Amino acid sequence: MKDRIHSIQTCTKDHGPGLRYLLIMQGCPMRCKSCHHPDSRKISEGRDITVEEIIEDVTTYLPFLQASGGGVTVSGGEALLHTKFLNKLFGELKKLGVHTAIDTAGSCYTKSDFFLRQLNQLLSKTDLVLLNLKQINPLKHKALTGITNRHILEFAEHLAEQHVPVWIRHELISGISDQDEDLILLSEFIHSLRNVEKVEVVPYRNGNLLGGISQDMKTPTVARITNAEQILNYEII
Repeated sequence: MKDRIHSIQTCTKDHGPGLRYLLIMQGCPMRCKSCHHPDSRKISEGRDITVEEIIEDVTTYLPFLQASGGGVTVSGGEALLHTKFLNKLFGELKKLGVHTAIDTAGSCYTKSDFFLRQLNQLLSKTDLVLLNLKQINPLKHKALTGITNRHILEFAEHLAEQHVPVWIRHELISGISDQDEDLILLSEFIHSLRNVEKVEVVPYRNGNLLGGISQDMKTPTVARITNAEQILNYEII
């Protein structure tokens, strides 16, 4: 089985516990102004790779991944556009005893029977979901990403129902996603979920935008970062 990827990064530290083998999938329905990989948006681009090729490559890094308590993380683009492929891949990784994680914004979540069957099969092989919640306010979310967020919040609730461990990640952009009223609402939503193990505030950096389209993204001050951490932080369950 093959699918289309943007790139692969080996032994990264920012996409789950330990050292991670990071597989960046091609294709995304969102158009985030702060996108890290705008060239991963079109699913028709990128390059093809098979499950077998990935497993062969991962195997060469297994000593490093396992010694650090790491594993494989699939990101994007939007990883959940590729649930059939990931089901096969994660099945093979589990045979090797590899920790599996999905880094997603939940942007293609739907309650259709077909999607939920594929998704739930995948979640049964997934040790951790890194869920990017970019804005709790639906209008501000659409302005930032091009889509509203109701289905994304439903996806977060679905993960809680399925008892999938989650790390919440919130990218903090000055004047866009750092307002107190939004952070308080986001914190309340996160508190309503009983599967969240960690909350990470990810400050936007000018260097995050690799060839993106927006020029009005600003890095938050240290004070605003600390403020967001205080509002969103709570005792790990």
